[in-house]
Amino acid sequence: MECKSFIGAHDEHWEDDGLRSHQELEITLIMEGSGRFCAHGREARVESGNVVLIPSEVPHSFHALSPIRFGVLLADRIPSEVKELFDRLIQDGRTRIIALSRLDRDRYERLFREWLRIRSAPLKDPIRNYAVWVELLLLFLNEHAHSDHQALSISFIGDYIRQHIQDPVHVSALAEMSGLSEDGFRKQFAKIYGMTPKQYQQQCRLAEAKWLLSSSDKDLQSLAESVGFSQLHSFSLWFKKMEGCPPSEWRNRQRLYHH
Repeated sequence: MECKSFIGAHDEHWEDDGLRSHQELEITLIMEGSGRFCAHGREARVESGNVVLIPSEVPHSFHALSPIRFGVLLADRIPSEVKELFDRLIQDGRTRIIALSRLDRDRYERLFREWLRIRSAPLKDPIRNYAVWVELLLLFLNEHAHSDHQALSISFIGDYIRQHIQDPVHVSALAEMSGLSEDGFRKQFAKIYGMTPKQYQQQCRLAEAKWLLSSSDKDLQSLAESVGFSQLHSFSLWFKKMEGCPPSEWRNRQRLYHH
């Protein structure tokens, strides 16, 4: 297995010198700016948060429309199970442009930058490291990619809920933010996330609570407030209902397990 990765930055006048192709499959994140991507005789606009997936030996080109920054991963001879993840994303062996919400773009970029750090370090088992990291990035894209505008607009609402887990969920306000009727918003949200906005917020609150319990010594009252509960008793009852034990007991179990 071979991998090449880099971050490339260009001004608004940059463009590829004609169509090019290579034997590696390509995963390119548009980190900043906008441009045009050409393949299969078609042209599409790409912008920050888009990920362009290009199978091997497909002629293609990029053209900047503004100062632009790319995060590029080229991989060749990857394990079959990792290649299967890539093939699942592209569909029908053609190039594909997917979109990440702002939060997910930032998370992917952090993963990509960490991958660059790993890639540049001396490794005892480079091939295995490369395979694991490419698989991790592809798994992330499989979980968080969107291909249509409506799905992406709903994912922005998901971002908003994740960033405001302390606040109550008001469907009317969220529907207005998404540009949909309340009924249309509920249906689209359920289609994308498989649950209601309130259930999604509860899931986000639980994930954040478990993260804080396992990774910090934050006292339970402060922790409860940080995930939207003013009363510790209410938080404890809720956590026990969700996880089957009180938060203090859950924290102790984690520490016993890790020791």
